[in-house]
Amino acid sequence: MLEEEWVKLIDMEEVKAEAIAKAENTGIIFIDEIDKIARASGSSSGADVSREGVQRDLLPIVEGSLVSTKHGVINTQHVLFIAAGAFHVSKPSDLIPELQCRFPIRVELEKLSKNDFYRILKEPKSALTKQYEALLKAEEVNLTFNDDALEAIADTTFQINNEIENIGARRLHTVMSHLLNEILFDVPDLIPRNSHIVVTKELVEERLSGLVKNRDMARYIL
Repeated sequence: MLEEEWVKLIDMEEVKAEAIAKAENTGIIFIDEIDKIARASGSSSGADVSREGVQRDLLPIVEGSLVSTKHGVINTQHVLFIAAGAFHVSKPSDLIPELQCRFPIRVELEKLSKNDFYRILKEPKSALTKQYEALLKAEEVNLTFNDDALEAIADTTFQINNEIENIGARRLHTVMSHLLNEILFDVPDLIPRNSHIVVTKELVEERLSGLVKNRDMARYIL
């Protein structure tokens, strides 16, 4: 009953009005993979015409217009729009000119280095190494990575990105999976509980040495 009375004290219309005001004046909208709607140079297929149509649909929202939502009408004139894309096939200049001028500041990111991959494996709270450690800990198996092993994983990931296709840190998922899948399948049948597994540089080199030798096959696996 107390919770029901608390809800009655809240003026939802006032809450919606404040939310709309904050969205209009301090809102940020991030548009990811905008390269997917860019028309590739020299192409005039039906898909490209459709992509241009999507751009023209986005244009009035980015320029500033009234957009109806379930909470009310929002004016996007003062909303900050940020877009990102890989642009492997197309270029930012392939977007329609009207949309390009609405993103006047352009920043190009550099590709990840070996040291970047090493830091991604070691520093984040949800790093892949920590996820695998937690996964095996649930089976009462301790898993640890030596620093030189992490450096070897980072080096392999960097090489694969350079030789096949640069997909950034996503490559770590398949590299780590290839490295540890055998161990995951052996727990707990062949690797008993309370075991301690240490991933060393030698183990990494043994498991990943032939990963990119067959490039034709590797491009489908990785």
